[in-house]
Amino acid sequence: MPEIKVDDSKCKGCYICIEACPKKCIEISKEFSKSGYYPVKYTGADCIACQQCSRICPDLAIDVYK
Repeated sequence: MPEIKVDDSKCKGCYICIEACPKKCIEISKEFSKSGYYPVKYTGADCIACQQCSRICPDLAIDVYK
C-alpha cells in the first residue's frame, strides 16, 4: 500500500499539496513543527501513489512510497 512521508522540518504550510491530492490523503497537522509552522500530514487512507503532492511541493518536503 502506498504511503506519504512528510518532512516536518521542511514543510512551511503552504498547503498546495492538499489541493493537488485527488484522494484527499493529506491534511493540516494540529501541532506546530520546530520551524513554527503547521505542517501537513498523511491521513493514512486511500493514497494511490500518484505523486501529485510530491511534485507540486515547493519545499521538497514530501516523499511518496509505493
